[in-house]
Amino acid sequence: MSDYQIIGVGNSAKIIKGDSDEYVTAIRYLKPFKTVYRGKVHNICAMAETAKCHEPCLFTAGRGQMNSVQDARTRKTLWLLSDPVGFYDALNDDLVKFIRRQKRKSITPCVRLGGTDDKGDGIKLAPHYPDAQFYDYTKVIKRAYMDLPDNYHLTLSYSEANPEYAERVLMAVADTGVNAAVVFRDRLPDTFKGFRVIDGDKDDLRFLDPKGVIVGLKAKGSAKRDRSGFVIN
Repeated sequence: MSDYQIIGVGNSAKIIKGDSDEYVTAIRYLKPFKTVYRGKVHNICAMAETAKCHEPCLFTAGRGQMNSVQDARTRKTLWLLSDPVGFYDALNDDLVKFIRRQKRKSITPCVRLGGTDDKGDGIKLAPHYPDAQFYDYTKVIKRAYMDLPDNYHLTLSYSEANPEYAERVLMAVADTGVNAAVVFRDRLPDTFKGFRVIDGDKDDLRFLDPKGVIVGLKAKGSAKRDRSGFVIN
């Protein structure tokens, strides 16, 4: 049984690719869309409908295709909604434990809190844990223009399901040097919209990427069947 209540270590095939004697990543998975609590529907990803990525969401990728995994993520989300104080107390306990363990081994602890949500908790918590490297993917474009913590790295998530949103993402890449992750159906091109494409499936250590590039990802889970514009042909 895991020692952590909220985060997980070694439970993601892609995250594991970056785990080594230099970096180890802890990730949090929640249910991003349409969680019903007390008769109200809650979306943990605020931009899901704007970017139109809720149907091909990577929530169903990898182990996320398993009912037991989805149920566990839903339970955590309901915990967050019903008892936010208890949830964040447990999360902070997890972070203290995880960071301490990695530092004892002279390994850089990495934390991705937005595994399947876009709450931006990493931005808020990173300053309290200067010994860890936090990072996230986001569809909240305004965060690219924020004064982010030194130990926090952000990658925008691109989608052409909403043309206006897609244009704003590319503008942010050009304006700020932030990177954007693009999901491609079959293969990764050398360039996209005038920006160099790097292979984002080699590992998940986005904070090591050069600036101002497209992080190419191949479609996974239900995204393989997407025709909305979230997945690029």
